[in-house]
Amino acid sequence: MDGGQSALTQLKAYLAQRHLPDNSRLPPERELCDLLGVPRGELRKALATLESAGDLWRHVGKGTFIGTRPVEELSTIAAVAGQTNPSEVMRARLLIEPLLTGEAALQATTEDIDEMHRCLSGARRAESWRQYENWDNRLHRAVAEAARNVVLLSLFDSLNAIRRTVVWGRLRDQPAQPPADHHSFGDHEAIVAAIEERDVEEATRAMRRHLAKVEQRLLLRREAAE
Repeated sequence: MDGGQSALTQLKAYLAQRHLPDNSRLPPERELCDLLGVPRGELRKALATLESAGDLWRHVGKGTFIGTRPVEELSTIAAVAGQTNPSEVMRARLLIEPLLTGEAALQATTEDIDEMHRCLSGARRAESWRQYENWDNRLHRAVAEAARNVVLLSLFDSLNAIRRTVVWGRLRDQPAQPPADHHSFGDHEAIVAAIEERDVEEATRAMRRHLAKVEQRLLLRREAAE
């Protein structure tokens, strides 16, 4: 059993033994690592897996909670998503994510960078667009987490939730999975390399270049759909 699966098993057992009601807050990550005897990086993967399954929800600055996110947490996102559009979302990403990436180049730990490399490898192995997008989301959040700024991370999470609500559909003539030469592979590798080298300016530029390409492709999709 690999480390990630072991951490997930340990976490599930911990939750099953305690029969915690919905919206109960879990102990902080550091304390959970000690309780479960697992590394923090593996714990975060396990938490992310249960969050994706709807078993947990997280609020930056407040903690991790049992159950699904309360309606009031979702209503604000839905309200904003109903008033915006993909162009505004991309503009916001271009303002916020390069800044986060520059901060990540300063603040990232070895654990953070290891997680980014896992995301790069996972995206390369993706057998569907859904799998690729999951790894893509995970990489961008790993970069945001590495910036070590709770306020900026909260902004990123809100923006990301809005982004996933406000989307243009994928073109029907695209292949079933990302091609081997998909532009994001190289873009993401350049971003992570700059962070790993602690090159703040290049990390910022690399993220900005990547998002500019994403924006261009989104615009092309919209034109094709009209």
